[in-house]
This record gives sequence, structure tokens and C-alpha cells, in this order.
Amino acid sequence: MVNYKDLGLVNTRDMFAKAIKGGYAIPAFNFNNMEQMQAIIMACVEVKSPVILQVSKGARAYANANILRNMARGAVEYAHELGCDIPIVLHLDHGPNFEVAKDCIDNGFSSVMIDGSALPYDENVEVTKKVVDYAHKYDVTVEAELGVLGGVEDEVSAEESKYTKPEEVIDFTSKTGCDSLAISIGTSHGRCKFTPAQCTRTADGVLIPPPLAFNVLAAIEQKLPGFPIVLHGSSSVPVEYVKIIEQYGGKIPDSVGIPEDQLRKAAKSAVCKINIDSDGRLAMTAAIRRHLAEHPGDFDPRQYLTPAREELKKMYMHKCVDVLGSAGHALD
Repeated sequence: MVNYKDLGLVNTRDMFAKAIKGGYAIPAFNFNNMEQMQAIIMACVEVKSPVILQVSKGARAYANANILRNMARGAVEYAHELGCDIPIVLHLDHGPNFEVAKDCIDNGFSSVMIDGSALPYDENVEVTKKVVDYAHKYDVTVEAELGVLGGVEDEVSAEESKYTKPEEVIDFTSKTGCDSLAISIGTSHGRCKFTPAQCTRTADGVLIPPPLAFNVLAAIEQKLPGFPIVLHGSSSVPVEYVKIIEQYGGKIPDSVGIPEDQLRKAAKSAVCKINIDSDGRLAMTAAIRRHLAEHPGDFDPRQYLTPAREELKKMYMHKCVDVLGSAGHALD
């Protein structure tokens, strides 16, 4: 058993309470490798933002669970070395079952998500409560999900979204004891969050997505005043990264994300955690493709991963400062 406190990590309880009171959201950035982790910590230290390092089931398979845990320990020490001991959470994203969640808790994660949203309601309640009961023995916080997000990202896939039903949230949170609730109000996984048919298209071909269902969010807030709410699938899919990728040989048509002004609006509400994964993938890929096209003789990974890391850092800083409003709150 590895206790997250021995790694210098924190859980989400105080972090979320401060975010709700302060009208901002904590960035939850997914990472799979060293460069992503470095960029996240560099960015959040520079702007003094708390941060959640997210690890998916796919990331654990790709990078090895023990390596990722020790990278989180390294992230804490790296932040200290950079001069600011920002609060850092190590979080399991979309835990598929009790066994995976338990393994993460036993191996130093300070927060876990159990995603039973695709199950019948009673089964979602049952598996969530089982994870909560185990996690709370070790002061690990638990995120649950109610409603279904569409799209594809790693091993998470659904053909269509199903909005969270506000009339279910009191019963669900009471029965499960979860610490935060991921809801569905129109965000979606992956780089194609909406089909072209769901969007309007500008004269220059840019897709404009439909607005988020803020009426559903407001109804949930009314039912659960002050309860921490989470938004998944909240990458904005910046047009500039899409253009760079396609300019240098990539083919990612119909890429469209969540407008940042809508995410900022959500962050001022009870939404205190916003997940961003695809934007990091796009920023890194765009920087690598551009560098290799402009420097065809380079073959040392450090040559193209260095600008990729810098682009990631710039993007993460922008999210903390301009979108989530978390900058400056690390030492609250």
C-alpha cells in the first residue's frame, strides 16, 4: 500500500471547496509521458495554479502504473524545485470498475473516478458506493458520473450524449457518498465533439458548435447547492493547431471543440474541475509536425520534443489564466 500523502500529493476536497467559493475551476490535464508532465508543472508553477494530473486506463497501460505514480512524485519535487509548492492531485480518469479504482488507491492515487455512467442507474449507484467506501478509508476522494458523454477518447466511447437528469442527482449523491459529480450538458470526448450536422459553418468553413445546456447545469446546481461538479470532454480544439497539423501532412477533418467562453462561464458556477486532454494532444502533434517539416535532418527526439513541450506549456498557461480562472490560486 502506497499512501498518496507520502508522495506529497493532496486529494480534491479542499481544492474544490476553494474553487467553488472563488468562482474558478481546477485544470485536470491528462498526461502519458514525461514531456506532458513537465509542461503541466512548468505552466502551473509559473501562473501559480493548483492542478490535477489525470491518468486514464490507457495511460496506465501505455506508460506503466508504477512509472506514472513515480512521475507524480517527481512532479511534486519538480514544482518545489521551480519555486512554488502548488497543490497537485493524481487522479484516475474514467476508472472502468472497482478493481482498477482499488489498484490506483493502493498505489498512491489521491483521487479516483469510477465511471458507471453506461450502466443501469442502480448498478451505477452500487459500483460507485463500493469505490467510495473503499477510497474513504484512505482519505481518497471519488468522482462519479451521471449522464453519458458522446465521442471517443482512449477506451471511452459513446455514440451519443445523454444529458444528466437533474431529478436524479440528489438520490445518486446521497446513496453513493461521492465527493464530486461529472455531468453531461453537451461536452463530448475527442477532437470531433459534434458532427458537422450539429454545427453551423462560417463562410470560411469553421464549424460553430451548439451551446452547452446551461439550463441543465443550473437545475443541478439548484438541487445540489455547493456540490462539486465536473465537466469532461472540455477541450476547445484550437483551430490554429488543427491548421498546423493539416498544413504539415495531417488529416483531421471536422475537428470542433467547446468554445472557451462557454467553459469560462461554467467555471464561474459550481463546475470546479474541467478536463482537458485533446488540446494537449493537438498542441504536441502540431509542434512536432511543424518542427520535423522545417528541420528534416533532425532525428534526436529532444530536438522535436523540446518545442512540443514549450507549446504545451503555453497552452496550459492560457487555460489556467484565460479559461479556467485558476491562476493565482495555488496558495489560497
